[in-house]
Amino acid sequence: MTISPLALPFPDMPPVAGVELRVARARYKAWDRCDLTFATLAEGTTVAGVLTQSRCPSPEVEWCRAALTLGQARALVVNAGNSNAFTGGRGRAAVEAIAARVAGEVGCKPSDVFVASTGVIGVPLPIDRAEAGLDAAFAAGPCGWQAAAETIGTTDTYPKGASVTAVVDGRTVTLVGIIKGSGMIAPDMATMLGFIFTDAAVEADFLQRALTAANAPSFSCITVDGDTSTSDTVLAFATGAAGNRVLADDDGIGADAFRAALADLCRQLAHLVVRDGEGATKLIEVSVEGAESDRSAHRIAMSIANSPLVKTAIAGEDANWGRVVMAVGKAGEPAERDRLAIRFGATPVAEGGLAIEGYNEVPVAAHLRGQEVEIGVNLGLGDGRATVWTCDLTHGYISINADYRS
Repeated sequence: MTISPLALPFPDMPPVAGVELRVARARYKAWDRCDLTFATLAEGTTVAGVLTQSRCPSPEVEWCRAALTLGQARALVVNAGNSNAFTGGRGRAAVEAIAARVAGEVGCKPSDVFVASTGVIGVPLPIDRAEAGLDAAFAAGPCGWQAAAETIGTTDTYPKGASVTAVVDGRTVTLVGIIKGSGMIAPDMATMLGFIFTDAAVEADFLQRALTAANAPSFSCITVDGDTSTSDTVLAFATGAAGNRVLADDDGIGADAFRAALADLCRQLAHLVVRDGEGATKLIEVSVEGAESDRSAHRIAMSIANSPLVKTAIAGEDANWGRVVMAVGKAGEPAERDRLAIRFGATPVAEGGLAIEGYNEVPVAAHLRGQEVEIGVNLGLGDGRATVWTCDLTHGYISINADYRS
């Protein structure tokens, strides 16, 4: 597998007290690698999550959605290579069997066990392989973040992780996250599979509010191909081992610091996914301002970011700003042609419904030759603004997805 040219090295990430990781081979696919991740969490761990808005969710998503209402967690199981989605009663039975087996091992209720799976849709998760993989994980020695990040991947070309710290109630708390995602990325809520762990003491409802707020400008602002997965899941676990006074009040001591750290972590993780977009060679930032509202700006930005014509132009390093005009116009949001302004990087290319007179394409061409490209749009209508991130569309995306099931 060729590593994405936009890949970043896996960082040195600290352990999180109250979290223990193990990986094993369940052999969901014919690959010579670990494909099951098992995490145990200290008693008293709280949990929050954002889940796919797909109307065809996997049994794992339905299980997590129900378990999240209780706010407690003791374990996490992640399966790679089989999404278990669109598998009816057999899929639900597999999730229930996994939760029951882990609950027996850990000594908790099945509802304290969170399960996520990713991979091919429509193939029931084989219970015998899942249980054998769990037994292997139970017997395995603890592993680090990088091994866990590698194990949850499917078409990912590199493992993805990030960490931040914050001072809460006079104590330094740690937040660590791992994530997988490369294709089928346009989530409306989160992206593929992401897992965040912190030693902060956080009440479940506060954690949910903080994660929901952090999700909006991060995971919900990325797209690779405009397709929302059946399995998208981001979960955040707080073990409380740092010993701070429990964060519960939005105006409490340390609340702002924790929310800022969580937002920073989510943004880093989201960008790592786009950098590994299937076949990607360029990271594209699309910024829209001057819209009638932030919501309108977001819809216009996503229209640009999801346009195959825009994405292929960037892949070919072609400053075809007319395709940006097209994407703005088709978004279905308020826009006036003669107020529209467009830039590539720092160079304006069009405004007032016309190309800028004497426009010099040399600096734009130089900008497009880089690995990070900026597209800016000003609608001149109001104060609404949004920024989203995507990648270019290359032959590599077609090659990966044409052969995905083989």
